Amino acid sequence: MSDHDQQPTTTDAGIPVASDEYSLSVGPDGPLLLQDHYLIEQMANFNRERIPERQPHAKGGGAFGTFEVTHDVTELTRAAVFQPGTSTEVLARFSTVAGERGSPDTWRDPRGFSLKFFTTEGNWDMVGNNTPVFFIRDPMKFQHFIRSQKRRLDNNLRDHDMQWDFWTLVPESAHQVTWLMGDRGIPRTWRHMNGYSSHTYSWINADGEQVWVKYHFKTDQGIETFTQDEADQMASADTDYHQRDLFEHIDSGEHPSWTLHVQVMPFEDAKTYRINPFDLTKVWPHSEYPLQEVGRLTLNRNVTDYHTEIEQAAFEPNNVVPGTGLSPDKMLLARGFSYADAHRARLGVNYKQIPVNAPRSPVHNYQKDGAMRVQNATDPVYAPNSYGGPAADPSRTDDGGRWHSDGEMVRSAYTLRPDDDDWSQAGTLVRDVMDDDARDRLVQNIVGHLLNGVSEPILVRAFEYWRNVDADLGAKVEAGVRDKQDEKDPKAAQQGNPARSSMQDKA
Repeated sequence: MSDHDQQPTTTDAGIPVASDEYSLSVGPDGPLLLQDHYLIEQMANFNRERIPERQPHAKGGGAFGTFEVTHDVTELTRAAVFQPGTSTEVLARFSTVAGERGSPDTWRDPRGFSLKFFTTEGNWDMVGNNTPVFFIRDPMKFQHFIRSQKRRLDNNLRDHDMQWDFWTLVPESAHQVTWLMGDRGIPRTWRHMNGYSSHTYSWINADGEQVWVKYHFKTDQGIETFTQDEADQMASADTDYHQRDLFEHIDSGEHPSWTLHVQVMPFEDAKTYRINPFDLTKVWPHSEYPLQEVGRLTLNRNVTDYHTEIEQAAFEPNNVVPGTGLSPDKMLLARGFSYADAHRARLGVNYKQIPVNAPRSPVHNYQKDGAMRVQNATDPVYAPNSYGGPAADPSRTDDGGRWHSDGEMVRSAYTLRPDDDDWSQAGTLVRDVMDDDARDRLVQNIVGHLLNGVSEPILVRAFEYWRNVDADLGAKVEAGVRDKQDEKDPKAAQQGNPARSSMQDKA
């Protein structure tokens, strides 16, 4: 490239600058000058490059792709994104839950699986995980749960005693903790894990008929996981392994894909089903509500600016388009507020005008002003009005789904149904889904986790916790912990440096 063709460096205002190397000073040895506005712009921008990281799900990455409908589900939903033959642009973000932005990708942790569909009717978001359940069923516990998985106030260290203290005091966590301590707790790559809505949502068809649905994005690459030792080694070798893997495979043309299935429950079934279908700690048996194929998600384009397109991406389950809706799931209803509120706090009130969050469909409303607003508002700025401003049209929406509810004001997470308990589904996962090798790895993972700083009173509670899941599992966990309690960390011993110790002795 000739000097004439070289793009000139400019300020943020587009003004050419004189040097990429040297500040403006009084003589080569003199003081710097305040009028060197480019130097000041460089330093000031640098000091403001970081925005607050997400509270949970801080560490992650993603890519763009397309979702193509392969099966006709129009009798269940009128959503444009699910009409036969429709192709929709999608942004996907994968993440860990507890780790900070610089933490290793291969820590044992649930993985976030969030999708933004840029539909012709507005943005539809699915905010999910790589597990079909969650630790809690009531949002009052959510903040406390996340803090128990983060860092202590005194030493700023993650603390297994804190984690197990919370889990063993919250029995509803057992199903998710069993998933977490099993093989699925550490996916080999983001490409080799499923994504689940976990929550129950609603679909509404053109006749206004409503059903309940759960989304299952099944990886077409197959499920692959790391053992704890493999994950520990990878955390040492490459803390960004999952992000690197996704980027490099898409860059080389190996585009990962997932097939979307839904479980569908008739609206009336939910009223009398033997477990509460809106309880986030439970799954619906596939034998009763089988998977129905809908379409395929393919990721085929890497981001070009991680900060702009991933760090500023804002997913929120309240983004429901006509033909889709929420449900009486208490956690989902709370997230409908908390996610959007988190984005306003982290990115600013006009975060939906950031290009990666902006819908591809027209926006007509009465919002105006606020920090970082970049889209022009026009008069009138109020409704109702006499000057032709936009008007709500109820025929274009389903108002997020509807259901009937009545009763006294209470503080209680769901009325118990015949098969509602905190342990059965976790026990079924251990006994009927896992094979012998998977159960052995589950025991090893739990034992290793409990040996890492968990105090005796909480150990006793943890043994009982696992006995409630499965008596044999609980006995093996207790025996494994007791057998190894007095052992020192062999890895630490192996990593010692005898030569250095010898030199220090002689000094």
